[in-house]
Amino acid sequence: MHFLVCHRKLALVPVCFADSELTNSFMRTVLLFLTTALFLSTSGFARESSLLDTGWKFKQGEITGAAEPDFDDAGWSSLTVPHCWGWEEAQQGKDFYKGPGWYRRELIVMPKQGQRHFLRFEAASTVADVYLNGRRLGGHRGGFGAFSLEITSHLAADGKNQLAVRVSNKPEADIAPLSGDFSVYGGLYRPVHLLVTGEQNFSPTDHGSSGVAWLQTSVSAEQAVLDVTLQISDAAKKSRKLTLVAVVRDANGNQVASSEREISTAQGKTAPYELRVTVPDPHLWNGIKDPYLYQSVVELRTAGGDVVDTVTEPLGLRYYSVDPEKGFFLNGQPYHLHGVNKHQDRIDKGWALNETDLDEDVALLKEIGATVVRGAHYQHSDYFHSQCDRAGILVWAEIPLVNRVTDSPEFAQTSRDQLLDLIRQNINHPSIFTWGIFNEMDPGKADPFRILQDLRNTAHGEDPTRPVIAATNRGEWPALNKISDLLGWNIYPGWYGGQASDYGAVIDRRRTDGRSGGIAISEYGAGANVTQHEDHPRPPETRGQWHPEEYQSITHEAAWAAMKTRPYIWGTFVWCLTDFTAAGRNEGGTPGRNDKGLVTYDHKIRKDAFYFYKANWSSAPVLHITSRRFTERTQAVTDVKIYSNAAKAECLHNGVSLGPRDNDGNGVFIWKDVTLTPGENRIQARAERAGQRLSDECIWKLNP
Repeated sequence: MHFLVCHRKLALVPVCFADSELTNSFMRTVLLFLTTALFLSTSGFARESSLLDTGWKFKQGEITGAAEPDFDDAGWSSLTVPHCWGWEEAQQGKDFYKGPGWYRRELIVMPKQGQRHFLRFEAASTVADVYLNGRRLGGHRGGFGAFSLEITSHLAADGKNQLAVRVSNKPEADIAPLSGDFSVYGGLYRPVHLLVTGEQNFSPTDHGSSGVAWLQTSVSAEQAVLDVTLQISDAAKKSRKLTLVAVVRDANGNQVASSEREISTAQGKTAPYELRVTVPDPHLWNGIKDPYLYQSVVELRTAGGDVVDTVTEPLGLRYYSVDPEKGFFLNGQPYHLHGVNKHQDRIDKGWALNETDLDEDVALLKEIGATVVRGAHYQHSDYFHSQCDRAGILVWAEIPLVNRVTDSPEFAQTSRDQLLDLIRQNINHPSIFTWGIFNEMDPGKADPFRILQDLRNTAHGEDPTRPVIAATNRGEWPALNKISDLLGWNIYPGWYGGQASDYGAVIDRRRTDGRSGGIAISEYGAGANVTQHEDHPRPPETRGQWHPEEYQSITHEAAWAAMKTRPYIWGTFVWCLTDFTAAGRNEGGTPGRNDKGLVTYDHKIRKDAFYFYKANWSSAPVLHITSRRFTERTQAVTDVKIYSNAAKAECLHNGVSLGPRDNDGNGVFIWKDVTLTPGENRIQARAERAGQRLSDECIWKLNP
C-alpha cells in the first residue's frame, strides 16, 4: 500500500499500483498524486505517512542496554528495512539462528499541538518490543500481522528521538506456528511507517488496520448494500461534533453513492460508528474476467467542511457461493477456482521482499491462468492482496495454525489475535473470499476442538460475509473436518504413497467430509529438480536425491484429469507456485529445498508442469516441448511430449514431420517411440491457435 504525503489542504490517500514497471519513485509519486486528485471531494486533509526504510543499525543477539538513547551502536551493521535473518543458513539446509536481534535508528519528529504520531510495522517475526527514548511503548506477538503504536506523548521536545526495536524469532509456546514445513525467519521483514494525523482519526491501532471496514452485507446485480464500521479515536481534551461521510466513486472518479451522519466523538477514547451506503446497479468485480474497482472514501469533517481525517481504499463489489454438487459461483455464474499455493520465501532474500518481487509473483499467477491463490500458511502482505484485487485473482487467506496447538489460554489468545490481525487488516480486499483457521491439524496431546471452534466463531462475528475454511490431511477425526464452513484436502497420491492414478479414488472418498459437502483440493503435487531427467520415470523416493522433472509432469497430468471431471471440487491449489526453503529437508539433490514448485526458487525457470497448467488454464496461446532440458541422452528411443492449448500440433525430428496429433483434452500431445540419431537431434513443434502460428524447438544430444 502506498501513501501520499501531502501538506496544506491535501490528503494522505492509500493507493496500490498494479503496474510493476512503475519502479521509479518519482514517477510513482506523480502518478499517485494524479490518481488521488480524482477522488478528493474537499480540502483540509490532515494525514501524512513516511517510510522508515533507511538509517537503521542492526545487531544480532541479546544486547544489554540497546534500548537506551545514549547506547553506542557505532559497531553495528547499517542496513535498510525490510530485512530478515536466517535465510542464509536455511537455504543451505542448515539450522539457523533463532533468537533476538536489535534494530535502532534516529527518529526526527518535532511534536506539534493538535498532531498525533504513530509507528506502523507491517510485520515483525515473531515477537517485537518497541522502545522510544528508552521507554517501552508496546509490542506484538505473531510474525505475520501489522501493528501500530502511538508515540505522541513520548516524543522528545527537541524532535530528536531514538527508536529501538527488539525482534525475536525464538520459538514461543504461545505463538503459532508451533511447527511446519517452512522456515520462520526473524526480523523487520516488511516496511515500517511513521504516520501523522490530527487529534481525531480513524484509528490505526485497531489491530494495525485502517480503522475502516466495508462489509458487503448484500450484493446483487441490482444493488450493493454496504455497512461501514469506523473505529474513531479522539485525543482532544473535549469531545467534538463532526460529520462522518462515506462515499463510493467509480473508476472515473464519479460519485455513485454516499452517506453521512453527525457524530460526537468520545473524548480520550476509541469508539465504533456505523454508516450504510447503497450502490445502485453496481459494476461487479468479476474475477480475472473483469476485476472492476471502485474507490471507497471515508472522511471526518468539521462543521466548516474541513476534512479532519480520511481513508481511501479500492472497493470491489461481488457475491459468491459454493454449491456442494456444482462448485463455486461468482456473481451467480459458475466460476472454477484453479490455482496454486504461495509462500513469501525468495532465494537470497528470505522474507524481506520488495514490491517488484511481489509483482513478479502476481505476473506468474496471471501467466499461468490462475483464478485463485492460497496464501500459505500465514497472513501475506497487504501489497500482495492489493495486487490480487487488481488482477482479479481470488485469495484464500489464513493464519499460521499449522499441525498442532497447545491447551494454554495464552496460545488461544495469541491465535485469536492473529486471526483478528488477518481479518481487520484485510477485510476490504475484494479478492479475499475465505478466512483459513488451520492446516493439517493433528489433535496429538492437546485437544484442538475448542480453540478451533472459538476461532470459527470469532471469524463469523468479525466478518459474517465470508466463510471460514480449513485444510486437512487426516480423516480419523471426522468432527475436526466439520468445524469450518468449507474444507480443503491436502492429498499427494504418487508422492507420499500410492500412485498418481489414485487421484480420482482418493478424492471420491473425501467428497462428503466437510460440513456442507463439496471440497477443494488445497494441496497436491510432486517434487522436481530441473537438472534431473528420466525417460518413463518410476515413482521416485520422496526423501531421496532423485526427483526427475518428468515425474512431476506425469503426476500433475493425472491429478488434473481427475479433478476437472468432478464438478463438486470447487477449487484446486497446486503445491506450490515456486520452490522454497525448508531447512529440515535434504532431498532432490538440493539441501534445504522443497522442490514441488512449478517455478524454480530463483523464479527464473518455469518447469514443464507450469506449461501443462498454462495450456489448460490460460487463454494465451501455448506450445511447449517438454523435457527440453534433458539435453544429454543415452537411450535412442524416446517419446516426444508437447503441451499446448491448440486443437492439433505437429512434431518434427531433424526437419522430418512425425505427423499431426490431436489434443487429448488435457493439452497433451505425445509421439511415442521416436528414434534419435547419434549426435544432435533437432525437435520442433508447430501448431495454430486462434489464427496465430506457434512454434517451439530444442536440441537433444544422443551419446549411445
